[in-house]
Amino acid sequence: MSTQPSLKAAEDFLSFVNNSPTPFHAVKESKDRLEKAGFKQIKERDSWASTLQPGGKYYLTRNGSSIVAFAIGKNWKAGNPIGMIGAHTDSCCLRLKPISKRKSDGFLQVACETYGGGLWHTWFDRDLSIAGRLMVRTKQGNMEARLVKLERPLLRIPTLAIHLDRQENFQFNKELQLFPIAGLVAAELNRQGKTAESAKEEEKAKGPFDPLAAPSQRHHSYLVEMVAEEAGVEPNDILDFELVLYDTQKAVVGGLNNELIFSARLDNLMMTYCSVEGLIQSLASPSALEKDSTIRLIACFDHEEIGSRTAQGADSNLLPAVVRRLSVLPPSEGFNSDKSYDKVDSDNATVFEQTLSTSFLISADMAHSVHPNYPAKYEAEHRPEMNKGTVIKINANARYATNSPGIVLVQEAARLAKRASPSPSSVKEGVPLQLFVVRNDSSCGSTIGPMLSAAMGARTLDLGNPQLSMHSIRETGGAHDVEYAINLFESFFENFEALERKIVVD
Repeated sequence: MSTQPSLKAAEDFLSFVNNSPTPFHAVKESKDRLEKAGFKQIKERDSWASTLQPGGKYYLTRNGSSIVAFAIGKNWKAGNPIGMIGAHTDSCCLRLKPISKRKSDGFLQVACETYGGGLWHTWFDRDLSIAGRLMVRTKQGNMEARLVKLERPLLRIPTLAIHLDRQENFQFNKELQLFPIAGLVAAELNRQGKTAESAKEEEKAKGPFDPLAAPSQRHHSYLVEMVAEEAGVEPNDILDFELVLYDTQKAVVGGLNNELIFSARLDNLMMTYCSVEGLIQSLASPSALEKDSTIRLIACFDHEEIGSRTAQGADSNLLPAVVRRLSVLPPSEGFNSDKSYDKVDSDNATVFEQTLSTSFLISADMAHSVHPNYPAKYEAEHRPEMNKGTVIKINANARYATNSPGIVLVQEAARLAKRASPSPSSVKEGVPLQLFVVRNDSSCGSTIGPMLSAAMGARTLDLGNPQLSMHSIRETGGAHDVEYAINLFESFFENFEALERKIVVD
């Protein structure tokens, strides 16, 4: 009988990724799951002194596109360790330009910017639609965010027929030939009941002064009407928006034996999902935090694909600021310390540094599976396979932050993790891990791991589930690796306190 994990986790992930075409949606999906598990929302702008309590579960967001969630052990004490998992919510995509309205040769087109280092040729001949965030003026005069996701295909980037350009290697200009078509000029004029001449006269007409042209002037008016209807507002209520293109084809389980996932945005929504679920499942028992003296934390950042140097990116003060505020939290009343962490100065002057020195961060970002059509691209003894477990990523030049103490800690967490089994008597079997380095004659990507380890001084390890077609509009991963990663993260949170004390270096 097979001991492979079930597809329950993979199918739940499909729901998560299908509902998350943008980082804003991924954060909303994460919030919904956390709130269902009893997490309460807090805000950075508020004081936490009277709000946060040992035994409590909380989350906060920044810009609506990054999220930090944590649970405080009931035996927490200022200066104690924090077990952390970091991931990112963004993926390579095409984003509408601030003025996107284009017309050419009878076609309506939408001008886009490339976001991140995508495999842009994969965006041709796909059924695309639009999703993102609107800023709208409410009836009360406030300005607030609304998320939108148009479900039906609206756009397409057509390839040129091979008869007109017999390229052996497909090449194109990203500024001139990556603009999708949205329809025909004649069809839109007919819908509006206008002629070409009357439409031109209308465009020339001046309305009331506005510092910037209204969205309905900068973008195709029908597109603005569609997103307004989706958001439940009038087109004139839209002040601005951040909209991206996404592939309307749903993520699915595939393969002859349902062992694969075919999906957009595996990098890195699979690790975001597994982080959220790993934290939630580690708290499933009512007594999970009863004797815990640490904090269990996840941080899912926006903008990793473009370098993370934004207010909501990993190279910001978001995580250090949260950790600083948590490090000084007082213990619960009547807390009886076991003296293991009675090293804190009486004035709390160095508790932040002491917390960081004993904390540990897992940087969770997808990894490369071996590609059967390009085996020479992989180092001979480091060829991760799908459904063989999460991949620990190592690089001698510190493109990844992994070192041997971190490998030891994660290996022990994997050994103690739950693993799906047909036999109820053998629940604790552990989950598999794999190792990866790039060839010496190959370039190496990087993650949020090195920048966060440098900024905080916390011990860090880079890992991720193996996948193919990274940065494509449609990627491939292992269906069973979803559950492996969730169980690994659950075990990390449950066992971090005990493991951290045993692995001594400095």
